Amino acid sequence: MQHCLSLAQQAKGHTAPNPMVGAVLVYNDRIIGEGWHHFYGADHAEVNCLKNVKEEDKHLIPDSTMYVTLEPCAHQGITPPCANRLVKEGIKKVVIANKDPFEQVSGRGVEILKAAGITVTTGILDNEAAWVNRRFFCFHRQKRPYIILKWAQSQDGIIAPADRSRMQITGAASNQLVHKWRTEEAAIMVGTTTAINDNPQLTARLREGNHPLRIVLDRSLTIPLTHHIYDDTAATWIVNEQKEALKGNIHFTKHPFDETLLPWLMQRLHETKKLSLIVEGGAALHNSFIRHGLWDEARIFTGATTIGNGIAAPLLQNKKEAFTKMIGDDRLNVFTNKNNPYSYPAGMEL
Repeated sequence: MQHCLSLAQQAKGHTAPNPMVGAVLVYNDRIIGEGWHHFYGADHAEVNCLKNVKEEDKHLIPDSTMYVTLEPCAHQGITPPCANRLVKEGIKKVVIANKDPFEQVSGRGVEILKAAGITVTTGILDNEAAWVNRRFFCFHRQKRPYIILKWAQSQDGIIAPADRSRMQITGAASNQLVHKWRTEEAAIMVGTTTAINDNPQLTARLREGNHPLRIVLDRSLTIPLTHHIYDDTAATWIVNEQKEALKGNIHFTKHPFDETLLPWLMQRLHETKKLSLIVEGGAALHNSFIRHGLWDEARIFTGATTIGNGIAAPLLQNKKEAFTKMIGDDRLNVFTNKNNPYSYPAGMEL
């Protein structure tokens, strides 16, 4: 099952709104097939696993055990139901990490397998598998995207100088890692001050992969039209109180800037099937998410520099430390929310 999880994560950033799934077929302690769900709309892990079996081993399929990280699907989507395919292949035993929270599956895949006389075991490495698919699980159970807070701070806990001038706190290795993360999340968000002062592009231009949906809060539409956020290189929501309009990739979406704003925005992201959101600042926006209890994971870089007078880093509440590691000269601390059911299993990747 650990190998299944490793296979699943090879598609990180490419399967949403589907989950990441890996599958392995074993005959007498020998792997005769393996596969994973490569990208949304493509064959599922179980099908790729069966396709991977060599011609000379195909007669062994009915006497083999299928290991899979998520319950085989039981509904007709872009591809046929995998549970029916396993029945058709005559497989005698299926071992599953997690049951699928998607309402069109949610135990039905297991029912199909058992009704066909297949022995089914569930819950193998279930915590590790739930961590791999925490975005998918949060989306279906909490009915909102999985929310990641990310910021960089100095040794003395400052995220920006007092004059709000742009300052590079972390090194090149951390910057590369952040761009990798952007390819793995569905949306990225900043507030007005960060958008104006830093003029960020909010793309994954330093890594190969998908750009996330860019979301910028701009209550009175004060961000200059010459800023990168208007460059049309990626789909962008400008959330404001002035107008509702669509211009190319730029969607001006209107909502009052009150206590309902963030919950409403999370609902909109859920409706548009965005499984995850990474929030990159600034401090006021981060603190607003923290105050609402709207965060699942926090990734905090601490650079080698000190700033002195400046804007204090946000203060996490209900945090539980996951792990700490060095990225070049920077320290990365990762925390999960104590109220988050998808806690970090030791040794797992982000």
